[in-house]
Amino acid sequence: MTTAEALSVIPAAVLRNLSDKLYEKRKNAALELEGIVKHLTSAGDHDKINAVISLLSQEYTYSPQAHNRKQIVPPVLHSFSHQDSRVRYYACEALYNIAKVVRGDFIVFFNQIFDALCKLAADSDANVQSAAHLLDRLVKDIVTESEQFSIEEFIPLLRERMNILNPHVRQFLVGWITVLDSVPDIDMLGFLPDFLDGLFNMLSDSSHEIRQQADSALSEFLQEIKNSPSVDYGRMAEILVQRAGSQDEFTRLTSITWINEFVKLGRDQLVPYYADILGAILPCISDKEEKIRVVSRETNDELRAIEADPAEGFDVGAILSVARRQLSSEWEATRIESLHWMWTLLNGHRSEVLVFLNDVFDTLLRALSDPSDEVVLLVLEVHACIAEDPQHFRQLVVFLVHSFQHDHSLLEKRGALIIRRLCVLLNAERVYRELSTILEGESDLDFASVMVQALNLILLTSPELSDLREDLKQSLVKDAGRDLLLSLYASWCHSPMAMISLCLLAQSYQHASSVIQSLVEEDINVKFLVQLHKLIHLLETPTFAYLRLQLLEPGRYIWLLKALYGLLMLLPQQSAAFKILRTRLKTVPSYSFKEEKVARTSSGIPFFNGGGGLQISEDGNPNENSHDMHNGINFGSRLKHFKQIQQQHRLHLKSETQSRFSSASSMKEL
Repeated sequence: MTTAEALSVIPAAVLRNLSDKLYEKRKNAALELEGIVKHLTSAGDHDKINAVISLLSQEYTYSPQAHNRKQIVPPVLHSFSHQDSRVRYYACEALYNIAKVVRGDFIVFFNQIFDALCKLAADSDANVQSAAHLLDRLVKDIVTESEQFSIEEFIPLLRERMNILNPHVRQFLVGWITVLDSVPDIDMLGFLPDFLDGLFNMLSDSSHEIRQQADSALSEFLQEIKNSPSVDYGRMAEILVQRAGSQDEFTRLTSITWINEFVKLGRDQLVPYYADILGAILPCISDKEEKIRVVSRETNDELRAIEADPAEGFDVGAILSVARRQLSSEWEATRIESLHWMWTLLNGHRSEVLVFLNDVFDTLLRALSDPSDEVVLLVLEVHACIAEDPQHFRQLVVFLVHSFQHDHSLLEKRGALIIRRLCVLLNAERVYRELSTILEGESDLDFASVMVQALNLILLTSPELSDLREDLKQSLVKDAGRDLLLSLYASWCHSPMAMISLCLLAQSYQHASSVIQSLVEEDINVKFLVQLHKLIHLLETPTFAYLRLQLLEPGRYIWLLKALYGLLMLLPQQSAAFKILRTRLKTVPSYSFKEEKVARTSSGIPFFNGGGGLQISEDGNPNENSHDMHNGINFGSRLKHFKQIQQQHRLHLKSETQSRFSSASSMKEL
């Protein structure tokens, strides 16, 4: 058919609208033309169809008018979704030929073409994929040289497609991102937050090639970020924080590397995101992969070194909350860094942190049961920092005693470590005075006894408390020692053996002897003998070297000898402690530096000979009655108080025994 005959089957209005300036008119005309061709096809009139194609080629495809050339694209795009693979293949070929001719004029259809190519990239037919690949390369060339391409209109489509998992589509998308980023006039970096998450998602793809392509693209963008004066760090930081928790090792490493660079580059811009960033870093500090651990630690140090101001958006509460949450991590390294952050916040923003004290205090107390000694020591550092204020110091000690009371294993396993460290951090005398004050009024008598015994053992053995011991040794001659002895006395009354130890340490030997003499049958039980056994062994340690040397002057230290003999008499003769103490007493010289005579029995144990022996006190002052009042200490009154407390313990023990007996009887009846 001739062109004239072809025109006879196409209405003039349709031909006119095919080249109209308005897109809607062109679109409607194309749809009418499509209907005409379908009708001719069903009628089998191939001559007319060929005439129509010839007309379209002459008047539109090769037309000097841009509007005319554009009209050939929509029908081809429609064919990309045809169920017949041959139609899809020829559609690729047709669009390729059209693109070669019209070049940049078909950019107006770019989003539709891109969407079609994205689908064809995953086409089931290999030939179609190959044809689409060739078309894709041509379209990329056209776009890179076009001034009409709109990145703003394209980004929403790209962002939507970034979640597709098909490997062919992923390669297609990364390819376009890389190409567009290479165009100087296209600012892909400015839109990076829109598709950054999609790129990170590809790092865990099963295809090594896709992982490499995504990594290469990300590396290029990171380099651009380093060289760019203006970057939207905030939006991207949110994405990186999420990806830092990925199950995929490579994704974690890449995200932590980016975060590391962001912290160095963004600094003030990232202040509102510090808490989120910290929440991502702390778990990675304990990552199984060494590279991730190294970068995470470096980032953590960088972040902590930044001096941020709450007035500028630095959220102390949020960061403290992250540190508190990570303190429950199963990984020791993470818990340690969490505590370092708490300590840092306390030193830099103390008033802000104390506002949230109730939120973190219980967590810090629970951390005292941590299996790691290093963690426990750091917890104490934080506690000590909080306890600089008197009210918080009191609160700490009260909570600590409460924790020991409800968790005896904590006292048993960590009590010495905790008390010793607090004594170093907060002053030993201050700690012991406060503990004594609390325990003095403790209603749980069993716990009070156990706690005092623990404190007494720490007092007698810990190097950190050597100054405290020296003060106590001077309690009969110096005010400082006297005041310390009096502050401990009331609570030490809960344990006879602790009281005897305290008196020996304070060189109040006559009072020690009086305490020993005051003991009754109920006091000499298994627990008492175990404590006595420990004391006998302690008497052989350097702590009590001064006491052993005083035995060289038995005439001067008569009450010391009497106290030691009293202890000896309480011990079972076959016990190791009895043999140790008896051996020590055998070494006491048989002479006196004064007028008192010290003789020996056939067993070698010294005894006092002479009526004046009991008239000499441990400090050489005559008159036994002077014991009642010495250096302002009313020992008579103290002894009375000790007896009262011990009577309470006896009644408590009797009540418990009766209660257990009653319970046992009830069970038998059942």
